[in-house]
Amino acid sequence: MRPILLKGHERSITVVKFNHDGDLLFTGSKDHVPSVWRSENGERLGTFNGHKGTIWDLDVCRFSKRVVTASADAMAKLWDCETGECLKTFVHHGPVRGAAFADGSNMFATISDPFVEHNAQISVYDIPENDDPSTYSDTPRLEIELPKNSDGKRVNATNIVWLNLNEALFVTFDNGSIRLYDPVTGEELDEFFPHEKKINRVSFNLDKTLFITSSADFTAKLYDVVDLRHLKTYKTDRPVNDAVISETKDHILLGGGQEAMSVTTTSGKVGKFETRFFHLVYEEEFGTVKGHFGPINAIAINPNGRCYASGAEDGYIRLHYFDKSYLDMKDPVPEALEEGEDDEDDGEEENKGYDDDEDSD
Repeated sequence: MRPILLKGHERSITVVKFNHDGDLLFTGSKDHVPSVWRSENGERLGTFNGHKGTIWDLDVCRFSKRVVTASADAMAKLWDCETGECLKTFVHHGPVRGAAFADGSNMFATISDPFVEHNAQISVYDIPENDDPSTYSDTPRLEIELPKNSDGKRVNATNIVWLNLNEALFVTFDNGSIRLYDPVTGEELDEFFPHEKKINRVSFNLDKTLFITSSADFTAKLYDVVDLRHLKTYKTDRPVNDAVISETKDHILLGGGQEAMSVTTTSGKVGKFETRFFHLVYEEEFGTVKGHFGPINAIAINPNGRCYASGAEDGYIRLHYFDKSYLDMKDPVPEALEEGEDDEDDGEEENKGYDDDEDSD
């Protein structure tokens, strides 16, 4: 599996995201310049110039017409995807950590960190697609304050996503909690604690029926969106920075690594900077893909299931197209294997072959 190496960013990668059709790849990094690439061949199509701080998050609308970026310069910017023109800048009180388009792409939500006397907050902006961007309001339609806890500790939001039909705002926090908010009234609907430590990233499948959280407590957890039921846990021996659910197979891709500040004292082998493949149902790790020289900060899988991209602390994005052996691979079914030893041996050989393929990268 030979990767396409995308060299366009000067500093570590913070976010990688495919559009809904899977033909474009959007990336953000600490070098202030979000980029868009053609996923077919890794060609850089253009950049969105204007931010003065780290790009923490970005999102692209359903039909890839507009892009919203969240930056540490306390601004969220709305861009025309085709021309790269900045349509509107939305100023916040503190660094903006996350941004997400609502279903229908007529509004978006952001999360921002506390700054001086301002609390962290969630903001919802109206951006009707058919209106002139100059008529958009600078002030959010809804602001949800995130004050200190009763014990005086600040809890900062790390990710924000709209649930199906814009029923709720789904927000993860650095204390391991997830909260749901009403996007009309701002009322808190639910709160639960999947992790003990910070939730680095959350990602949903395309239908938004499942989500997987990645945490600094060395685990990733799979949940049902409808009843928020915990389904599976994928355990590793290092912090998990991102995890994604494959659309075409029952597989989970995990990326992570040790803390960035201690990376320089270890070799790439020791730091364990590979992408790890887990079976969604059986929770077993069955393959790894090496290549990065720093912790993987972001992973995205193409909706067509044929390739995935990973971005790391080393500033590179690696775009991997799966081998035919992986795409044709059938997952072993335990019930079928028990019927005869021959079947069992076949299953083991198949897995072994895949592992070798991956490691040969």
